[in-house]
Amino acid sequence: MPEVKEDILTTLTYFDNFRYPLTAAEILSFLPNICSRATLEIHLAALLQTGTVFQVQGYYSLCNDAGMVQRRITGYQKAMPLIRTAEKIAGLLSAFPYVRGVAISGSLSKGYADEHSDIDFFIITAGNRLWLARTFTHIAKKISFLLHKQHLFCMNYYIDEYYPEIVEQNIFTATEVVTLMPVKGMAAFIVFNQANGWARRFLPNHPLPAVPTKMLRHNLLARGIEKLLNSTIADWLDNRLMLLTEKRWTAKKQAGKRDDHGRVMSMHSGKHYSKPDPTFFQEKLMNNYRQRAREIIRKAQPHWMAAIHPDATEPYNS
Repeated sequence: MPEVKEDILTTLTYFDNFRYPLTAAEILSFLPNICSRATLEIHLAALLQTGTVFQVQGYYSLCNDAGMVQRRITGYQKAMPLIRTAEKIAGLLSAFPYVRGVAISGSLSKGYADEHSDIDFFIITAGNRLWLARTFTHIAKKISFLLHKQHLFCMNYYIDEYYPEIVEQNIFTATEVVTLMPVKGMAAFIVFNQANGWARRFLPNHPLPAVPTKMLRHNLLARGIEKLLNSTIADWLDNRLMLLTEKRWTAKKQAGKRDDHGRVMSMHSGKHYSKPDPTFFQEKLMNNYRQRAREIIRKAQPHWMAAIHPDATEPYNS
């Protein structure tokens, strides 16, 4: 079944974009088609035999690079204490008005961190109150700048509970969805998982994020603020904050301002979402991934067909 080998290579190609080797169990969970562990191991062994895939210390990748494997191991060791910090910060963020769910996202949710890592958060807000919630939580962000801890408060993706489905649906967004680490907000993430079952089309072997075991309960202050801002005032404020924030971010984009990692500061937003502009990272990554995957499979096909048919001289075309 050459298609299993193709699936393995496309999976390794995707994570090679991040210099992130995978274990056999991880390859299985990120394959684009249903596959058994036994079948995976047969085809992995064949790819190892032909020198198409390499294994170092139980990690598989497209290159024989012990340094990359050590980077992954060290990254995991650095991630563990940072995840504990992130869980505490998620508890703080969940206490703000109109926040209904908080998850750890980004590289940390995949068990990796280095000396430049931020803590990224994915936040679900009350319906039609995203911009109020975003403004309240960014109070913590402003304070973190004063303490030089801004890298611990990267709230870069917000959705509201009325529209929890992720619109961009591809291998990148599916991977981000299934690797989220929800910390607070059981009810919000039950609805989120139901709305984003599409991710299983791309990653059928991977479960959706585990739902927090406890309901999110706000403190008296947060409940009081939500009660004080009646629907009419809150509607006006939310819309006003959206317009002001969009205006400020448009100015940053036009000025070519960059973040601490050298990336252009750009936000894609609407009434029910606020997220990084996909054209500045996601689309570029996806285009590069597709091109590389096609090239790697093209080069590998003659090798595995020769292993099946030693007299074969023509590449196999699936």
